[in-house]
Amino acid sequence: MRAVVVEQGRAPALLDRPEPEPHDGEVLVEVLWSGVNYKDGLALRGDPGVARIDPLVPGIDVVGRVVSGHGVAVDAGDLVVVNGAGLGETRPGGYAERVVVPGDALVALPEAVSPRRAAAVGTAGFTAMLSVLRLERDVAPGDGEIVVTGAAGGVGSVAVMLLARLGYSVTASTGRLETESDYLRSLGATSVVDRAELAAEGRPLQRARWAGAIDSVGSSTLASLLAQTSWGGVVTACGLAQGSDLPTTVLPFILRGVTLAGVNSVDAPPALRRTAWHRLATDLDLDLLDSATAEVDLADVVDAGRRVLAGETRGRTVVRVGA
Repeated sequence: MRAVVVEQGRAPALLDRPEPEPHDGEVLVEVLWSGVNYKDGLALRGDPGVARIDPLVPGIDVVGRVVSGHGVAVDAGDLVVVNGAGLGETRPGGYAERVVVPGDALVALPEAVSPRRAAAVGTAGFTAMLSVLRLERDVAPGDGEIVVTGAAGGVGSVAVMLLARLGYSVTASTGRLETESDYLRSLGATSVVDRAELAAEGRPLQRARWAGAIDSVGSSTLASLLAQTSWGGVVTACGLAQGSDLPTTVLPFILRGVTLAGVNSVDAPPALRRTAWHRLATDLDLDLLDSATAEVDLADVVDAGRRVLAGETRGRTVVRVGA
């Protein structure tokens, strides 16, 4: 089978590899589609924080057809989707024609979602949905403005679409105002702000601007969001594009009751995975998602990963593997 292989000391390459075999609790999947996430870009360049095994087949998303399984209640031919679960980090991922996946991470592909669209959702969209699920527990559409950082990226784009369709008023933050403002408004953002407004370090408690936030940036941007969130608001943290540090104080938490909620898509339990995918199938405008999706072949995935890291893409990029 063909697979993109990252190996220390060598450039990533599309190679012929032996077909894997599933063990107990695992499923062999024929990969139809995968996606290109920020984490995939890091894996493709051999970043040790993501590429935990050597050699590694990247690809944290798998959408495909079950070939066989051991001790898992699936049938050959079932269409399934897997996001995270160690794929493309601690075990071979979706940039291969066949892959072995953990059975407890499988989700049956909703009938309303095609395999290509499921890949367009990918881990980015799955993470956005997890963030929305957490946000809506405490913040209603009428409570105020929701800000989404990194809004032109994969997580941000899907988050804007979801929030807007659910009735929230959304401010999109981006570093590419000139090129992305119209795009973000087409996804449902009511306003667009320059990321520089949020990226600089400021006072630990500032004028309240947001009822909530979905942040994929981290560092001083996340600190600014916390400082500007109104009483009882929720900020979800799901990325660290700016950095993993958090230069803040306890003031937003003890004076305004702000909640900082971490979102982890890798280890999400099965029930939460199913809930998120059910909501994605019903709450996401799939036609709008199509307009924000680009497509590459498996042979072009290395360049696609580089472009994601360089901030040269918008929305989602899917990888045609075996479709």
